Amino acid sequence: MKPMIFGRHDEATIRQIETCLNTGGERAVLCADGHKGYAQPIGGVVAYRDKVSISGVGFDIACGNLAIRTDATEDEIQPRIESIMDDVVHQISFGVGRVNKNKIDHELFDDEAWNIPAVGQLKHLAQEQLGTVGSGNHYVDVFADEHGMVWVGVHFGSRGLGHRTATHFLNIAGGKEGMDVPPTVVDLDSQIGQDYLAAMRLGGRYAYAGREYVARYVVREILRANIEEEVHNHHNFAWEEEHGGEKLWVVRKGATPAFPGQKGFVGGSMGDDAVIIEGVDSGVARQALFSTVHGAGRIMSRTAAKGKFVKDRGKRIRQPGLVRHDEMMAWLHDKGVVLRGGDLDEAPQAYRRLDDVLAAHASTIRILHTLRPLGVAMAGRDIVDPYKD
Repeated sequence: MKPMIFGRHDEATIRQIETCLNTGGERAVLCADGHKGYAQPIGGVVAYRDKVSISGVGFDIACGNLAIRTDATEDEIQPRIESIMDDVVHQISFGVGRVNKNKIDHELFDDEAWNIPAVGQLKHLAQEQLGTVGSGNHYVDVFADEHGMVWVGVHFGSRGLGHRTATHFLNIAGGKEGMDVPPTVVDLDSQIGQDYLAAMRLGGRYAYAGREYVARYVVREILRANIEEEVHNHHNFAWEEEHGGEKLWVVRKGATPAFPGQKGFVGGSMGDDAVIIEGVDSGVARQALFSTVHGAGRIMSRTAAKGKFVKDRGKRIRQPGLVRHDEMMAWLHDKGVVLRGGDLDEAPQAYRRLDDVLAAHASTIRILHTLRPLGVAMAGRDIVDPYKD
């Protein structure tokens, strides 16, 4: 059986999803925003029978999106958007190894999964980092929809807890490091499988709590608004689901679950529109395991986008630069977007256009709202992203 493929992809990405399917997989899907990842492509979906792929869930366990519709209007928010985004970066912690100035007491810290030794030793780190955003393409954005209502959207995962948990289980399962390696798949009736599943679910609870804290804080404490609706989902996770009358474990890496009636928040590239989508029931949607895109999808590596030096046969060669930082800032200014942080590796030119990838999935989802960014906050230019997915 071959994977179901949406959109156009390079041969390396297609080979990668085929390798996943041939390494214990039953069915596979490659979404239109897909690109090469570590052992499983971003935008890749693989279904297993009584197995789970540690590589497939990836290093940023339970990375996902949360969007909150508020009762604030664009007319109310726009005059103070500069100060709002200043408050976001001053009151929310962005970057590697950061801790939350406000300690959060959450019931997830009573979860039995902390009794797993490798997980329990991360508890203090997790308590300190809960409610921090991280780096890379993780963000806190303020949007206005087609009706002029303001939304807050966030994108990040389980922080150091997820990264170190994934690293531990990959190591003890004998996983290989790198992109061009088979995924590390474990049986769920094994001790490793059971422990990993418990740890992954804990990472999911942790990521949900972190996103809820950050987004709700921005709405209530910075915008001084009320919450009208929340749309929340993981896109790096494994779920037990029924497809075609069969129970399967579906591993989505950079892919949004989109069952009929299920809403999702899908972000574009920095400064571009985002959308609220809803899954529909169709033959194509069923074949796609009710999965869709999680974003626009990269077309250029971070190294190439930043114009950095790379090594080739011992020589240092400069990758072609994407755009200058001042050019990117001017482009955002012309669109009326206030940026705090960010760098060239997140510039819109490094990504596909969201409209194009959504069009490839038109028979599986419907667009409910289009969200135009007013403010974008990300980790600063001097922050290196340690996460591999």
